[in-house]
Amino acid sequence: MADGAWVAVRFALYADLGLLFGLPFFLLTMGQGAEFWRLFRLARVIALLAVTGLALSLLGFALLAAQMSGAPLGQLDPAIAQVLLTQTALGWALIVRIAALILACGVALFIRDGAAKRWLLAGCGGLAVATLAWSGHGAADVGVEGLLHLGGDIVHLLAAAAWMGALVLLLALVSPRGPVTRARVEMAHDALARFGNAGTAIVALIVATGLLNGAFIVGMDGLMTLGGSLYGQLLLAKLLLFAGMLVCAALNRFRLTPALQTALDSGNEQAAFALLRRSVAIETALAMLVLALVAWLGTLEPPLSGM
Repeated sequence: MADGAWVAVRFALYADLGLLFGLPFFLLTMGQGAEFWRLFRLARVIALLAVTGLALSLLGFALLAAQMSGAPLGQLDPAIAQVLLTQTALGWALIVRIAALILACGVALFIRDGAAKRWLLAGCGGLAVATLAWSGHGAADVGVEGLLHLGGDIVHLLAAAAWMGALVLLLALVSPRGPVTRARVEMAHDALARFGNAGTAIVALIVATGLLNGAFIVGMDGLMTLGGSLYGQLLLAKLLLFAGMLVCAALNRFRLTPALQTALDSGNEQAAFALLRRSVAIETALAMLVLALVAWLGTLEPPLSGM
């Protein structure tokens, strides 16, 4: 199996499932989900994400089974796939994910919009995202440490998905088709202001669980030698990109969002809105690069174990 294909599938799956959870979660934090739901036709979007997640999950499982059997994808032994699916934690995680994705698709298409629907979708998406932890390094540990590492991975994945969903919706909000109306600017400002506290909590969770996972995977002894392996180099690149995201997030919350309110009060909001759009676009691009590195890192062995 080509490593590039495996990394690409992981990246697409992480992005897809991250949005499946992050979009409805963002609506719940906003307290005004109905307006966003109609504006961006999120029922169709989430149903499409669920179907795409199913396809990517099955493809990823087939690629992994082929890798473990040492055979090309087209010559995969069904018996090996069956054993992997029914007798490993990874296989059961896939089964749970498939069930969650099918349920999410049905909820998105056939249940009337409302708070209950958004809670159901966030729950299905969160469950699907959580199953990704069994394909990461956290699933390799055992005992109490293994549970702690796996739990940290799950919280880290959910927090990252929540941030990604918020970024994508905010980017769509500040990048309207056609002329920018004052109503759209006011909506964007309100969304950013409302998300501020939730965003801070999400970032805190990402940092805390990232440190925890780093302690398990790398440990204090491995910090000074990170640059000597591909895994360490990619991890350092990820941390630098994440730092850039933090700078953008702080800029949005403490400078650009208040500046947009001031501009709205003075009736000169277009320039401030353009600056905000640029900052959100940069933050989203950085998030996609971080996600690509996460997908790559998950296919590599760390240079040494931590705790």
